[in-house]
Amino acid sequence: MYGVGVSVLVPAAGQGRRLGRGPKAFVRVGGRSLLEWVLEAFAWADEVHVALPAGAEPPAAATNVRFHVGGRERQDSVARLLEAARGDVVLVHDAARPFVVPGVVDRLMAAVTTGGAAVPVVPVPDTLIEPEEGRYGPALDRGRYALVQTPQAFFREVLAEAHQLARTREVLATDEAQLVRALGYPVELVPGDRRMFKVTFPEDLALAEALARSWPPEPAAP
Repeated sequence: MYGVGVSVLVPAAGQGRRLGRGPKAFVRVGGRSLLEWVLEAFAWADEVHVALPAGAEPPAAATNVRFHVGGRERQDSVARLLEAARGDVVLVHDAARPFVVPGVVDRLMAAVTTGGAAVPVVPVPDTLIEPEEGRYGPALDRGRYALVQTPQAFFREVLAEAHQLARTREVLATDEAQLVRALGYPVELVPGDRRMFKVTFPEDLALAEALARSWPPEPAAP
């Protein structure tokens, strides 16, 4: 589809404690689990590797999907999935982001095939402050910041080297781009999409249910 082999890595072993509904990947929205939404979105990929909690029953899936037991931390799960991946490019995607916009994936693939690492971002829309002991603190320049989304795209060998460095230095990060940047490798930013939000808190489920009723999005005009 993109002229290179693509492996999608989905860390889905989290317990979803903030959401309070059990393992988040199995929470249902619009008649299917968050993980099922993600697997459908990446049905085009050469292979999809998913990390699940130990003992979890995998959902029915296409032949390009393989399930693995996840690690203690998200980073551990991604490292395990990376060992199984064979694609030239890997896309790492949160199972808690059920809505994947094809145009964002197109932008990522265009950027990663020329630069080796790319992530989608969206602007910070709200006033951003640094709280001071529960009170309103200094306002930060929101124009200097961006919210990072997934999927994140990398040359597989670059991400493997970044994970190896992280193990050596005992570094724990919240996403793969941090590890690749620590390697000294530039990570390009591409425009994301607010519909690709992460289901984290109970109120996010209502937003997801509403969006599910109108999904998939209309294709972009040529």
